[in-house]
Amino acid sequence: MTAAPTRLACFGGIYSNYLALEAALADVRRRGVDAVYCLGDLGAFGPHPDRVFPLLADHDVVCVQGNYDDSVGNELDDCQCGYVDPRDNHFAQISYDYTLANTSGEHRAYLRQLPAEIRLEIDDRRVLLCHGSPRRTNEFVWESTASDHFLERLCREADADVVLATHTGIKWQRQLAEGRQFVNVGVLGRPENDGRRNVWYTLVEFGGDQVQVEFVPVEYDFARLAREMADEGLPAEFQETIRTGWWTTCLEILPVKERRRGAF
Repeated sequence: MTAAPTRLACFGGIYSNYLALEAALADVRRRGVDAVYCLGDLGAFGPHPDRVFPLLADHDVVCVQGNYDDSVGNELDDCQCGYVDPRDNHFAQISYDYTLANTSGEHRAYLRQLPAEIRLEIDDRRVLLCHGSPRRTNEFVWESTASDHFLERLCREADADVVLATHTGIKWQRQLAEGRQFVNVGVLGRPENDGRRNVWYTLVEFGGDQVQVEFVPVEYDFARLAREMADEGLPAEFQETIRTGWWTTCLEILPVKERRRGAF
């Protein structure tokens, strides 16, 4: 267990969106935090994956290994994203092949050595930072389908009072029994399928009876990102998501309630 500061900035799923990462880190600096954590999936979806790594290094961002990071680092055949629909897997493979081909050997080595989880002890709370869930890197834990009982069991089996995770692309949090808490910190790489072009990171502050969670919107030059995606030959469907705020791919994995929020 590692001692840690009490005010954290956390985000997941950069998905090569270095422009959103720049904007988020600038906002983090203005607000002042003790430490910054990325919960995995540095590449995917967007252009120029190698542009993410210098930003993380310059700002001392500590990273967890997501499924994409494991795959790219070890040059596997696919992203291990956990999709089951053929169309979702088709677009996931396009994204993965591009990211793998455009990530340098130096950065692949960095991805290989990232930890699958980080454990902290803050104000007598056991804090677990992971990618999908405490039990599986690519597990989708959705707000609408995760009961309190299920989340409490995840926390209990992981010996954690607070779990910080990502992977689904949609932020949410839940207060649980006995002071436990599950937080999906959202992603920086693409919008939340809500018609807004901004992305999100999360401030987590310890102290007092409850852990305080603030979801912070991040505005960035989405039009530039979409242009760069087009220049790199990435699918028009990816560009449309960035320009409109609506998902056009990875939809079949969504539970009914989350899918109803979208345009498709």
